[in-house]
Amino acid sequence: MKHLTLIVPDTSNNLSTIACIVGTHEIFERANAYWKQQGKKELFKIELVGVSKKAAFYNGLFSVNPQVYHADVTKTDLIIIPSMSVNHQKIVKDHQVLIAWLLKQYKGDAAIASICSGAFVLASSGLLDGKNCSTHWSNADKFRSLFPKVNLLSDQLITDENGIYTNGGAYSFLNLMIYLVEKYYDRPTAIYCSKIFQIEMDRNSQSAFTIFTGQKLHGDEVIEKAQAYIESNLNEKISFEHLADKFSVGRRNFDRRFIKATGNTPVEYLQRVKIESAKKAFESSRKTINEVMYDVGYSDLKAFREVFRKITGMSPIAYKGKYNKEAAF
Repeated sequence: MKHLTLIVPDTSNNLSTIACIVGTHEIFERANAYWKQQGKKELFKIELVGVSKKAAFYNGLFSVNPQVYHADVTKTDLIIIPSMSVNHQKIVKDHQVLIAWLLKQYKGDAAIASICSGAFVLASSGLLDGKNCSTHWSNADKFRSLFPKVNLLSDQLITDENGIYTNGGAYSFLNLMIYLVEKYYDRPTAIYCSKIFQIEMDRNSQSAFTIFTGQKLHGDEVIEKAQAYIESNLNEKISFEHLADKFSVGRRNFDRRFIKATGNTPVEYLQRVKIESAKKAFESSRKTINEVMYDVGYSDLKAFREVFRKITGMSPIAYKGKYNKEAAF
């Protein structure tokens, strides 16, 4: 029988931490039960493993009693790190012992999966250096600044690389659990669990849920002014050559600084800002696709559709239909 270690952090936790622990435990228990119904043996022994004997959540309103102390687990097959608080520095500071333990277990052939902000613990171990990773889209800028050696795919819902799994934010952990059930059990078991818990299978993007605000924590004053100009002139045709001249910066240097500061080229940034504005219009107004397209500075419907789908993973009409039920098309 394989061993599944479900980490119970005693600090830097929140209500989402409990949801991840409970949801993960229930899905894998159901997968085990389904296998038994098929005449097979349970695949995983599931244990709540803590760094202390008791973990309090939400100012003591809830508590979890781990079954095993992490130092007593010498060998495991799959470790799952739940979502934690949004205080990323505190997450890393509070879990140095756990981080060292994770490194040891990975070297002993354990696979590790992180949920949402649990990626900050995993990245702090160095195990994500040079690898792809996902986390909640709202944590992306902070994550990149702390872990520049990690290839963060902020639009990706799940990554799977060399026995390390990561996923996007909040309750998308349910999609990761279905993915892991298929990986370790089989497709029929994953389908069964997806139907029992009503979780969509094969979802691989969190793009449609992203609220783009732009990286503003970089400290480059010129690029901040350029961002503000772009965001204030969406319906105009912006020449980045002229924009660079406006701030007395050579075009090549402007592009280099823009990418370093925001993680996007100027063109990508402009597209993302335009599409974010279009998304808000689709969500809250009765404007047609063409009206919104013109409002955000596009005149070619085909180009608008292509950029919208590239960024959100959905067509404009599908997005509008999903988030604005009262809108008339």
